[in-house]
Amino acid sequence: MRIIVRQVACPQESMIADWVPGADLADAFAVELSGEDAARGIEALARSTLGHPAPWFRALLSIRDQVVRPFGIKSSRQLREQAVAGGAGYIDFFRVRSRSRDEVVLGEDDRHLDFRASLLIRPRHDGEGAELVATTVVRCHNLVGRAYLLAIAPFHRQVIRSNLSAAAARGWR
Repeated sequence: MRIIVRQVACPQESMIADWVPGADLADAFAVELSGEDAARGIEALARSTLGHPAPWFRALLSIRDQVVRPFGIKSSRQLREQAVAGGAGYIDFFRVRSRSRDEVVLGEDDRHLDFRASLLIRPRHDGEGAELVATTVVRCHNLVGRAYLLAIAPFHRQVIRSNLSAAAARGWR
């Protein structure tokens, strides 16, 4: 089976839809789900999508963490530790901000930028089955945030596509 991850409009039904206007980055990617896959629930799909990154992404993340340290941007380890210390749930190093039956919202607020990421199970537009939509929205506060976003945006899009494709190929395990 060929897995197709396609870019879609940011979903209006998402809990982060109100973040899209005025955002410095807003994108969304979707992959089809079988009825059985959708029945796994949003928490399982989100953990499968974000909790098992490819080795090349871990290497990029390590480089990113070293490069951003002098600029006061939090490392992935710091983000995870802050979520745990604050009693928040997390998926990989992303703090869980809110959840519903069909959506989980992750994100962080920082002095340079704020971001939100959503994973949403929704019916497909053709009425045939469901899809998982991964949406990312970023709002920058200053030049450091804009420079950081400019540097990571091309990688971000590839990471999202790769994570969705890999999770679907693993059968969302």
